[in-house]
Amino acid sequence: MKIVIPGGTGQVGTVLARAFHGDGHDVVVLGRHAKDSPWRFAEWDGETIGEWSNEIDGSDVVINLAGRSVNCRYNDENRRQMMDSRTNSTRVVGEAIEQSSRAPKVWLQASTATIYAHRFDAPNDDVTGILGGHESDAPDTWNFSIDVATSWERVTNEANTPNTRKVLMRSAMIMSPDRDGIFDTLLKLVRFGLGGTAASGRQYISWMHDLDFIRSVYWLIEHEELSGPINLASPNPLPNREFMRIFRDAAGVPFGLPAFEWQLAIGAFLMRSETELILKSRRVVPRLLTKSGFEFEFPDWKEAAEDLVARWRNA
Repeated sequence: MKIVIPGGTGQVGTVLARAFHGDGHDVVVLGRHAKDSPWRFAEWDGETIGEWSNEIDGSDVVINLAGRSVNCRYNDENRRQMMDSRTNSTRVVGEAIEQSSRAPKVWLQASTATIYAHRFDAPNDDVTGILGGHESDAPDTWNFSIDVATSWERVTNEANTPNTRKVLMRSAMIMSPDRDGIFDTLLKLVRFGLGGTAASGRQYISWMHDLDFIRSVYWLIEHEELSGPINLASPNPLPNREFMRIFRDAAGVPFGLPAFEWQLAIGAFLMRSETELILKSRRVVPRLLTKSGFEFEFPDWKEAAEDLVARWRNA
Protein backbone atom coordinates (compact mmCIF):
# COMPACT_ATOMS: atom_id res chain seq x y z
CA MET A 1 0.00 0.00 0.00
CA LYS A 2 0.94 3.61 -0.45
CA ILE A 3 0.28 5.43 2.83
CA VAL A 4 0.51 9.21 3.17
CA ILE A 5 0.81 10.65 6.68
CA PRO A 6 0.32 14.44 6.89
CA GLY A 7 1.79 15.72 10.14
CA GLY A 8 3.65 12.45 10.58
CA THR A 9 6.91 13.85 11.99
CA GLY A 10 5.76 13.63 15.62
CA GLN A 11 5.86 10.68 17.97
CA VAL A 12 2.62 9.01 16.87
CA GLY A 13 3.41 9.56 13.20
CA THR A 14 6.86 8.07 13.67
CA VAL A 15 5.39 5.02 15.41
CA LEU A 16 3.09 4.40 12.45
CA ALA A 17 5.58 5.26 9.68
CA ARG A 18 8.19 2.98 11.22
CA ALA A 19 5.74 0.08 11.38
CA PHE A 20 4.36 0.57 7.87
CA HIS A 21 7.82 1.02 6.35
CA GLY A 22 9.06 -2.06 8.20
CA ASP A 23 6.20 -4.05 6.68
CA GLY A 24 7.23 -3.00 3.19
CA HIS A 25 4.66 -0.30 2.44
CA ASP A 26 5.42 2.90 0.52
CA VAL A 27 5.26 5.59 3.23
CA VAL A 28 5.25 9.34 2.60
CA VAL A 29 5.29 11.76 5.52
CA LEU A 30 4.16 15.36 4.97
CA GLY A 31 5.73 17.97 7.20
CA ARG A 32 7.28 21.41 7.40
CA HIS A 33 10.77 20.17 8.18
CA ALA A 34 12.33 16.90 7.07
CA LYS A 35 13.76 14.46 9.59
CA ASP A 36 16.26 11.72 8.89
CA SER A 37 14.23 8.59 8.20
CA PRO A 38 14.17 5.64 5.81
CA TRP A 39 10.72 6.60 4.43
CA ARG A 40 9.96 9.39 1.99
CA PHE A 41 9.20 12.99 2.95
CA ALA A 42 7.30 15.77 1.17
CA GLU A 43 7.14 19.35 2.35
CA TRP A 44 3.82 21.10 2.98
CA ASP A 45 2.56 24.10 4.92
CA GLY A 46 -0.60 22.45 6.24
CA GLU A 47 -2.76 25.21 4.75
CA THR A 48 -2.59 25.32 0.96
CA ILE A 49 -2.61 22.84 -1.91
CA GLY A 50 0.86 22.26 -3.33
CA GLU A 51 2.95 19.61 -5.04
CA TRP A 52 2.49 17.43 -1.97
CA SER A 53 -1.10 16.75 -3.09
CA ASN A 54 0.32 14.60 -5.91
CA GLU A 55 1.34 12.10 -3.23
CA ILE A 56 -2.30 11.75 -2.10
CA ASP A 57 -3.57 11.28 -5.66
CA GLY A 58 -3.29 7.53 -6.27
CA SER A 59 -2.46 6.63 -2.67
CA ASP A 60 -4.33 3.91 -0.79
CA VAL A 61 -4.49 5.45 2.69
CA VAL A 62 -4.23 8.94 4.16
CA ILE A 63 -3.65 9.29 7.91
CA ASN A 64 -3.82 12.94 8.94
CA LEU A 65 -2.13 13.62 12.28
CA ALA A 66 -1.34 17.31 11.78
CA GLY A 67 -1.82 19.74 14.66
CA ARG A 68 0.15 21.83 17.14
CA SER A 69 0.96 20.05 20.41
CA VAL A 70 -1.55 20.62 23.23
CA ASN A 71 1.23 20.34 25.79
CA CYS A 72 1.63 24.08 26.17
CA ARG A 73 0.28 27.09 28.04
CA TYR A 74 -3.22 27.88 26.74
CA ASN A 75 -2.66 31.56 25.99
CA ASP A 76 -4.46 33.31 23.13
CA GLU A 77 -1.74 32.71 20.54
CA ASN A 78 -1.26 29.05 21.41
CA ARG A 79 -5.02 28.49 21.38
CA ARG A 80 -5.22 30.02 17.92
CA GLN A 81 -2.40 27.81 16.67
CA MET A 82 -3.89 24.66 18.19
CA MET A 83 -7.24 25.31 16.54
CA ASP A 84 -6.00 26.62 13.18
CA SER A 85 -3.31 23.97 12.71
CA ARG A 86 -5.94 21.25 13.04
CA THR A 87 -8.82 22.72 11.09
CA ASN A 88 -6.70 24.21 8.27
CA SER A 89 -4.68 21.05 7.71
CA THR A 90 -7.79 18.86 7.80
CA ARG A 91 -9.58 21.13 5.34
CA VAL A 92 -6.70 21.10 2.85
CA VAL A 93 -6.28 17.32 3.12
CA GLY A 94 -9.97 17.01 2.27
CA GLU A 95 -9.47 19.31 -0.71
CA ALA A 96 -6.51 17.23 -1.94
CA ILE A 97 -8.57 14.04 -1.71
CA GLU A 98 -11.52 15.69 -3.47
CA GLN A 99 -9.28 16.82 -6.34
CA SER A 100 -7.59 13.44 -6.78
CA SER A 101 -8.15 11.58 -10.04
CA ARG A 102 -7.82 8.36 -8.02
CA ALA A 103 -8.84 9.06 -4.45
CA PRO A 104 -7.52 6.99 -1.53
CA LYS A 105 -9.82 4.25 -0.26
CA VAL A 106 -9.70 5.45 3.34
CA TRP A 107 -8.92 8.64 5.24
CA LEU A 108 -8.02 8.10 8.89
CA GLN A 109 -8.30 11.45 10.63
CA ALA A 110 -6.79 12.11 14.04
CA SER A 111 -9.21 13.15 16.75
CA THR A 112 -8.97 12.74 20.52
CA ALA A 113 -10.60 10.96 23.45
CA THR A 114 -10.58 14.36 25.15
CA ILE A 115 -13.78 15.09 23.21
CA TYR A 116 -15.73 13.14 25.85
CA ALA A 117 -17.12 14.46 29.10
CA HIS A 118 -15.14 14.57 32.34
CA ARG A 119 -16.87 11.85 34.34
CA PHE A 120 -16.36 9.13 36.96
CA ASP A 121 -19.71 7.31 36.93
CA ALA A 122 -19.42 5.34 33.68
CA PRO A 123 -17.14 4.92 30.67
CA ASN A 124 -17.62 6.79 27.40
CA ASP A 125 -17.82 4.48 24.40
CA ASP A 126 -18.14 5.53 20.76
CA VAL A 127 -21.87 4.75 20.59
CA THR A 128 -23.40 6.13 23.79
CA GLY A 129 -20.52 8.27 25.11
CA ILE A 130 -21.30 11.78 26.32
CA LEU A 131 -19.42 14.58 24.59
CA GLY A 132 -17.83 17.11 26.90
CA GLY A 133 -18.52 20.77 27.43
CA HIS A 134 -19.74 22.74 30.43
CA GLU A 135 -19.72 19.88 32.95
CA SER A 136 -20.67 21.14 36.40
CA ASP A 137 -17.50 19.77 38.01
CA ALA A 138 -15.06 20.88 35.27
CA PRO A 139 -13.47 24.33 34.85
CA ASP A 140 -14.68 26.41 31.91
CA THR A 141 -11.08 26.53 30.66
CA TRP A 142 -11.40 22.83 29.75
CA ASN A 143 -14.07 23.61 27.17
CA PHE A 144 -11.45 24.84 24.70
CA SER A 145 -10.19 21.29 24.17
CA ILE A 146 -13.73 20.18 23.39
CA ASP A 147 -14.11 23.04 20.91
CA VAL A 148 -10.89 22.01 19.17
CA ALA A 149 -11.92 18.35 18.96
CA THR A 150 -15.44 19.04 17.69
CA SER A 151 -14.13 21.56 15.13
CA TRP A 152 -11.55 19.02 13.96
CA GLU A 153 -14.23 16.42 13.37
CA ARG A 154 -16.70 18.88 11.84
CA VAL A 155 -14.19 19.94 9.16
CA THR A 156 -13.50 16.28 8.35
CA ASN A 157 -17.20 15.52 7.98
CA GLU A 158 -17.69 18.58 5.76
CA ALA A 159 -15.09 17.37 3.25
CA ASN A 160 -16.65 16.18 -0.01
CA THR A 161 -14.92 12.82 -0.48
CA PRO A 162 -17.63 10.38 -1.65
CA ASN A 163 -15.12 7.78 -2.85
CA THR A 164 -13.09 7.78 0.36
CA ARG A 165 -14.22 6.22 3.61
CA LYS A 166 -13.60 8.52 6.58
CA VAL A 167 -12.68 7.37 10.09
CA LEU A 168 -12.31 9.74 13.07
CA MET A 169 -9.71 8.23 15.38
CA ARG A 170 -10.65 9.31 18.91
CA SER A 171 -7.35 8.23 20.40
CA ALA A 172 -6.33 8.01 24.03
CA MET A 173 -2.70 8.53 25.06
CA ILE A 174 -0.52 6.31 22.85
CA MET A 175 2.16 4.75 25.02
CA SER A 176 5.43 3.95 23.27
CA PRO A 177 9.01 3.76 24.61
CA ASP A 178 10.22 6.43 22.17
CA ARG A 179 12.12 9.30 23.75
CA ASP A 180 10.20 12.48 24.59
CA GLY A 181 6.80 10.84 24.21
CA ILE A 182 4.13 10.77 26.91
CA PHE A 183 5.34 7.42 28.30
CA ASP A 184 8.94 8.63 28.46
CA THR A 185 7.83 11.81 30.24
CA LEU A 186 5.75 9.91 32.81
CA LEU A 187 8.55 7.39 33.36
CA LYS A 188 10.99 10.20 34.15
CA LEU A 189 8.62 11.46 36.84
CA VAL A 190 8.28 7.95 38.26
CA ARG A 191 12.03 7.33 38.28
CA PHE A 192 12.64 10.60 40.15
CA GLY A 193 10.11 9.68 42.81
CA LEU A 194 7.45 12.08 41.52
CA GLY A 195 5.07 9.45 40.16
CA GLY A 196 2.57 9.51 43.01
CA THR A 197 -1.15 10.13 43.04
CA ALA A 198 -2.25 13.36 41.36
CA ALA A 199 -4.85 15.30 43.37
CA SER A 200 -7.65 12.93 44.44
CA GLY A 201 -6.41 10.15 42.16
CA ARG A 202 -10.01 9.39 41.15
CA GLN A 203 -9.65 10.76 37.61
CA TYR A 204 -9.45 8.05 34.98
CA ILE A 205 -6.56 7.65 32.58
CA SER A 206 -7.25 6.17 29.15
CA TRP A 207 -4.28 4.81 27.29
CA MET A 208 -3.26 2.45 24.47
CA HIS A 209 -0.11 0.39 23.98
CA ASP A 210 1.71 1.40 20.80
CA LEU A 211 1.64 -2.12 19.32
CA ASP A 212 -2.12 -2.29 19.78
CA PHE A 213 -2.41 1.17 18.25
CA ILE A 214 -0.50 0.04 15.15
CA ARG A 215 -2.64 -3.09 14.92
CA SER A 216 -5.83 -1.08 15.34
CA VAL A 217 -4.85 1.30 12.52
CA TYR A 218 -4.26 -1.68 10.23
CA TRP A 219 -7.65 -3.00 11.36
CA LEU A 220 -9.38 0.27 10.47
CA ILE A 221 -7.74 0.23 7.05
CA GLU A 222 -8.82 -3.34 6.34
CA HIS A 223 -12.37 -3.27 7.77
CA GLU A 224 -14.54 -1.32 5.36
CA GLU A 225 -17.59 -1.51 7.64
CA LEU A 226 -15.93 0.84 10.13
CA SER A 227 -16.37 4.57 9.61
CA GLY A 228 -17.09 7.72 11.59
CA PRO A 229 -15.88 8.14 15.18
CA ILE A 230 -13.94 5.15 16.52
CA ASN A 231 -12.38 5.07 20.00
CA LEU A 232 -8.77 3.89 20.06
CA ALA A 233 -8.06 3.07 23.69
CA SER A 234 -7.48 0.13 25.95
CA PRO A 235 -10.75 -1.43 27.19
CA ASN A 236 -9.49 -0.98 30.75
CA PRO A 237 -8.90 2.66 31.75
CA LEU A 238 -7.76 3.12 35.34
CA PRO A 239 -8.04 5.77 38.05
CA ASN A 240 -4.86 7.81 38.37
CA ARG A 241 -4.05 6.35 41.80
CA GLU A 242 -4.07 2.76 40.51
CA PHE A 243 -2.45 3.65 37.18
CA MET A 244 0.55 5.28 38.88
CA ARG A 245 0.92 2.49 41.45
CA ILE A 246 1.17 -0.10 38.66
CA PHE A 247 3.54 2.20 36.77
CA ARG A 248 5.86 2.45 39.81
CA ASP A 249 5.83 -1.33 40.24
CA ALA A 250 6.76 -1.87 36.60
CA ALA A 251 9.61 0.64 36.89
CA GLY A 252 10.86 -0.85 40.17
CA VAL A 253 10.33 2.40 42.09
CA PRO A 254 8.92 1.79 45.60
CA PHE A 255 7.39 5.20 46.22
CA GLY A 256 6.04 8.29 44.51
CA LEU A 257 5.33 11.63 46.07
CA PRO A 258 1.67 12.62 45.78
CA ALA A 259 0.77 16.02 44.41
CA PHE A 260 -2.10 18.22 45.58
CA GLU A 261 -4.11 20.14 43.03
CA TRP A 262 -2.45 23.45 43.92
CA GLN A 263 0.96 21.86 43.43
CA LEU A 264 -0.09 20.56 40.02
CA ALA A 265 -1.24 24.04 39.06
CA ILE A 266 2.18 25.48 39.96
CA GLY A 267 3.97 22.65 38.16
CA ALA A 268 1.85 23.07 35.05
CA PHE A 269 2.56 26.79 35.06
CA LEU A 270 6.31 26.23 35.37
CA MET A 271 6.21 23.58 32.62
CA ARG A 272 4.07 25.90 30.47
CA SER A 273 1.28 23.33 30.33
CA GLU A 274 -2.26 22.89 31.69
CA THR A 275 -3.65 20.89 34.61
CA GLU A 276 -6.43 19.58 32.34
CA LEU A 277 -3.92 17.08 30.95
CA ILE A 278 -3.61 15.61 34.46
CA LEU A 279 -6.93 16.25 36.17
CA LYS A 280 -9.57 15.54 33.54
CA SER A 281 -11.15 12.11 33.97
CA ARG A 282 -10.90 10.43 30.57
CA ARG A 283 -12.81 7.18 30.98
CA VAL A 284 -12.95 5.97 27.39
CA VAL A 285 -13.53 2.46 26.03
CA PRO A 286 -13.44 1.08 22.45
CA ARG A 287 -16.90 -0.42 21.89
CA LEU A 288 -16.98 -0.37 18.08
CA LEU A 289 -13.42 -1.63 17.69
CA THR A 290 -13.91 -4.65 19.93
CA LYS A 291 -17.40 -5.33 18.56
CA SER A 292 -15.87 -5.64 15.09
CA GLY A 293 -13.63 -8.43 16.39
CA PHE A 294 -10.42 -6.61 17.28
CA GLU A 295 -8.51 -8.29 20.12
CA PHE A 296 -5.98 -6.42 22.24
CA GLU A 297 -2.55 -7.85 22.94
CA PHE A 298 -2.21 -5.47 25.89
CA PRO A 299 -5.68 -4.83 27.34
CA ASP A 300 -4.36 -4.33 30.89
CA TRP A 301 -1.98 -1.66 32.13
CA LYS A 302 0.19 -4.01 34.23
CA GLU A 303 1.40 -6.08 31.28
CA ALA A 304 1.57 -3.02 29.04
CA ALA A 305 3.66 -1.04 31.51
CA GLU A 306 6.06 -3.93 32.08
CA ASP A 307 6.57 -4.36 28.33
CA LEU A 308 7.06 -0.64 27.73
CA VAL A 309 9.55 -0.25 30.58
CA ALA A 310 11.56 -3.24 29.31
CA ARG A 311 11.63 -1.84 25.77
CA TRP A 312 12.54 1.63 27.06
CA ARG A 313 15.52 0.16 28.92
CA ASN A 314 16.64 -1.87 25.92
CA ALA A 315 16.44 1.19 23.72
